[in-house]
Parts: sequence; structure tokens; C-alpha cells
Amino acid sequence: MAVTHQHLPLEQVLPGMILSDVLLDAHGQVLLPQGAVLTENMLALMPRHGIAMLPIQAPPPSPEEIAAQQAAHRERLDYLFRKNDRDDATDVTTTVLRNYVSAYRLGTGDAA
Repeated sequence: MAVTHQHLPLEQVLPGMILSDVLLDAHGQVLLPQGAVLTENMLALMPRHGIAMLPIQAPPPSPEEIAAQQAAHRERLDYLFRKNDRDDATDVTTTVLRNYVSAYRLGTGDAA
């Protein structure tokens, strides 16, 4: 799963948050590596380097958010393939396509 991030103004960044990308200064020098856990001291030094926004790693989604997202994907797939009868053995191509799209969207990895 890819790391999601958000760019936050320095005022909204709290100690303990994690950088989602390498932090560079205006000259291209590395200030902090990707994955660094920010401290109060680090945040206090940011204005000195001209840093106003930071790429922060977003917290992982909750199980409820994942379930809601998968339900939305299933609903969308049902709409997209509404003319396809899953039990129709003669429409193999559409059934295979639906299986691959479902595996991709739902992250099951099983397209069979």
C-alpha cells in the first residue's frame, strides 16, 4: 500500500507526526529523511530554513473507513457491470474483466 500524505502548514504540524518525503532546504540539502518523526526542536528550526509547509504522512485508515471504501467500490462495480449476468457462462470476457477490475479495486489480488 502506498504511503498517503498531506501538505500541512507549519502551524498545524504537531510533534510526533511523520514526514512522508525527504525534506530539502532551498539549496537542495537534505534537512530530514523520509520517515523522520518530528520533534518540537525540529519544528522550531523550520522557519530558519524557510520551511512553511511539511509533507506529513497521513494516519492509516480505520477498519470502518476501509469497509466503507470497499462497499463504495462494490456499489460502483455493480453499476458499471449492471448488464452483465455473473451466472451467464457464455459471457466469459465480461466476467473475466469484472473479476480483474474487482480484484484491483478491492485489493484482493485474486482475479480468478
